[in-house]
Amino acid sequence: MPGPTLAHFEPDLRLPDRVDVVVIGGGIIGACTALELAERGHSVLLCEKGQIGGEQSSRNWGWVRISRRDPREVPLMAESMRLWAGLSSRVGRKTGYVQSGILFGSETDSYLDKLDRWRRHLEPFGIESQILRGTEIDRHLPGNRLSLKGAMYTPGDGRAEPQWAAPAIAEAAQARGASVLTNCAVRSLDISAGRVTGVVTEKGRVHADAVVLAGGAWSRLFAGNAGLYLPQLKVLNTVLRTTPVDGPESALWTDDFAFRKRHDGGYTVASGDENVVDLVPDSFRLGLAFLPAYLDDWRSLRFRLSGRWREEAGQARHWRPDEMTPFESCRVLDPAPSRRALRSSFGALVKAFPAFAKADIVQSWAGMIDATPDAIPVISGVESLPGFYISTGYSGHGFGIAPGAGKLMADMVTGAAPVVDPKEFRLSRFTDGSKVRPDSGY
Repeated sequence: MPGPTLAHFEPDLRLPDRVDVVVIGGGIIGACTALELAERGHSVLLCEKGQIGGEQSSRNWGWVRISRRDPREVPLMAESMRLWAGLSSRVGRKTGYVQSGILFGSETDSYLDKLDRWRRHLEPFGIESQILRGTEIDRHLPGNRLSLKGAMYTPGDGRAEPQWAAPAIAEAAQARGASVLTNCAVRSLDISAGRVTGVVTEKGRVHADAVVLAGGAWSRLFAGNAGLYLPQLKVLNTVLRTTPVDGPESALWTDDFAFRKRHDGGYTVASGDENVVDLVPDSFRLGLAFLPAYLDDWRSLRFRLSGRWREEAGQARHWRPDEMTPFESCRVLDPAPSRRALRSSFGALVKAFPAFAKADIVQSWAGMIDATPDAIPVISGVESLPGFYISTGYSGHGFGIAPGAGKLMADMVTGAAPVVDPKEFRLSRFTDGSKVRPDSGY
């Protein structure tokens, strides 16, 4: 089956000679960053090696949630929720955003207690979240046959359409003066006197005062060519979509499956607790850095040896600006979905909600999540390379937090007061002796 169908996007054709800021990567993080900068009156070039939103930004679940996040992300996500509420009006295009609520179900009292403890992280922001039981759950999930001890319900959480959002935001950036080029890979940074002065793309050189790397799963490769250490691995997640079903408005997560309603009445469905990790050379280069994360989440990770080992082992890790790069060899990272995840998640869904037995699976696809050792992003300037900034490693949480992340990065680039304290997202945490590990918030 083909991957997600993206909204049409009409790119610019001319590469500018000079801009204030170059943004590398046309996913939702790069698009939100470009929009924020353009709205503040800065000249911006957004360069995408393939299609706007062509990779994980169009392949994710479409959840806009603050619930069950790492506590270090909560302040930025609170700002993102505020921005999502007005985003469609702001960009003048449909994003599919709906505040529909999300439930995290629990089959055990111990996990329900953890969810209850997690809710304290929302108290400083005045965001409602509650523990539901029995008929309270049934009211939000009509027709279910689940055996839940309870669920955490956050009514302010919502959903949007990944295939619409990144193109809509990039179009809005264009309308505010940004240049947006697709099929235009940035090969390397231009550096003079120890600071960034622009980029070299496959179509030519562009002078700039600042460069933002928002390359998703490709960010480590680009940063490595610039001599920077960025610990990041790829995690594969599989998604399917169904034909329309008379089902719940609220989204739901359980161990066996997760779903959310789509704009067309169908549902996006995925495994609630299975991610595939392909063993590649970087798995061993970064093994110690990721060990705490592996130990914390080993039950949901399925390691495998696949063709990606050979693919990544044969990938160039260093190149000159006049050489073709891996970004040009692979315009869109389009991995095959896990058939096991498709069968198990849809089977569990039908068992829990018999109405889905009447639905057909219309499409399935997979995406590569850009993961860091502590499962929170890098949103940071690079101390050793003035003028260079990195926004990556969102670890499967990037779609919902993107508007806030774009705003925070624009604050950094322009020297404005940051919308939240960016300390937790600094790149240097991986080298300054900090304790780097995920925080479930329980």
